[in-house]
Formats: sequence, structure tokens, C-alpha cells
Amino acid sequence: MHTIVIGTLAIFLYLVAAYSLGARLRNQLTTPASKWKSLTPAIVALLLHGWVIGGQLFTAAGLNLGVFNAVSLVTWVISAILLLSVIKRPTENLGIIVFPGTALAVALGLAFSAEQITEPLNSHIEIHILISIAAYSLLSIAAVQAVLLTIQDYHLRHKHPGGFIRTLPPLQTMERLLFQMIGLGFILQSLSLLTGFIFLDNMFAQHLVHKTVLSIVAWGVFATLLWGRWQFGWRGKTAIRWTLSGFVFLALAYFGSKTVLEVILN
Repeated sequence: MHTIVIGTLAIFLYLVAAYSLGARLRNQLTTPASKWKSLTPAIVALLLHGWVIGGQLFTAAGLNLGVFNAVSLVTWVISAILLLSVIKRPTENLGIIVFPGTALAVALGLAFSAEQITEPLNSHIEIHILISIAAYSLLSIAAVQAVLLTIQDYHLRHKHPGGFIRTLPPLQTMERLLFQMIGLGFILQSLSLLTGFIFLDNMFAQHLVHKTVLSIVAWGVFATLLWGRWQFGWRGKTAIRWTLSGFVFLALAYFGSKTVLEVILN
């Protein structure tokens, strides 16, 4: 009962933060005070969400990494990374998309159950899992950044620079932030694949083959994007398409097979 109450409060505060950020953007407020006023509900929500996900993940039988718990955990990490990044980067407006998504993940975790109790983990496997979650979270934020960049690019191309577009950083700054996220996420994804091949017995076992293949495809997409950026200066729509394509493959790798196995096939 306590979990439901605390989870519901976290959902409410995430939505309050998203609404407040949207209102701040609409009213063209750019002061640090207005930023942290909007983000404070999200910080409290993150703490409450952490308490909820901790109780859902750690069970007497082992670590429950069922699909709904995994989604809730990843969105918690995404929100945490976003809140840390706003200290030095103008990324707070990503919360308009990220926080409602996190609220939805909390709601799904409270409403549904799909168990996948793992055997006792050794430190090597734990390292692989943590790196994988961090990589997916960073590249998820990059995908959200790409969506916001698409909106900004559309408005500027159609000569509609007013409204909330004025409150966003310049297009070049937005693109630089995007590739910084992708670069760091790509490094972590490379480490994730490497530790998987080293620490797991068989990355191409029947229950892992889809995740492995899709993860490698996503890695190839992001590698091509970074190479194109370095070699040909890819930017704008080209960079956005490659970013979102890589994210789709990564999302299918992390959650597609889990959803089919745990929810559809039970």
C-alpha cells in the first residue's frame, strides 16, 4: 500500500515538473531561479521513484528484472542523468518529454507485473548490467534531444523563430550537445557489448540472440553516425535520422524481446 501511495506521488510530481517546464518555456523564462523552481518537483519525484524501484527490484528470491521493472529503472536513470546534466548544460527542456515518460513507467510498474528473477549475480555481470543501463539511458536522452532538435530545425526553416524557440540554445549548441551525448553513450555501449562477450557464457544463446544482434546493429548505426560527423560533418536532418534509427534498434534490443517473452508469451 505504501508503495502505491509513494509511487502515485512520484507520478504526480514528475507531471508537475513537466508542466512547469512547459509553462516556463511558453513564458520565455530563462533565469536559473525559474529553472530550479520547475525542477524541484522532479528531484523529489526521483527520490520517491528510487524508493519504489528499490522495493520492486530487490526480492528475497533475487533481482527482479522483469520488463516493467527494467523500464522503470531505465527511466529513473534517464531522469537522474538529466537532472545532473542541467547543472552545467542547458538540457532542462528535455524534461518536458522525459518526465511524463518516467511517470508512465512508474505507473506501469505499479499496475502490472512481469517477473524475471535472476540468479545471484557476480560482480562481473553486475558491471555489465550497470554499463548497459547507463548506455541505454544516455542514448535515450540523445534521442529526446534529437526530437527537440527536429522541432527547432522545423521552426527555423519555416521562419518561425518566435515563441519557445527563443528560449532554446542556438541550433549549433543543441547539435553539439546531441553529439556529446551520442559520443559518451557510444563508448558505454561499446563497453556493454565488450563486457557481455567477456562475462556471459554465450551472447548468441537462444534467449539472448535477438538482443545481441539488435544491439550490434544499433552500435553500427551510432558508429556510422559518429564517423559521418567526423568525416563529412553530418548534421541537421541527417544526424537526427541516424540518431532516431539507432535508438529504435537499441529499444528493440533492450525491451522488445523482454516484452515478447515476459508479457506476450508469459
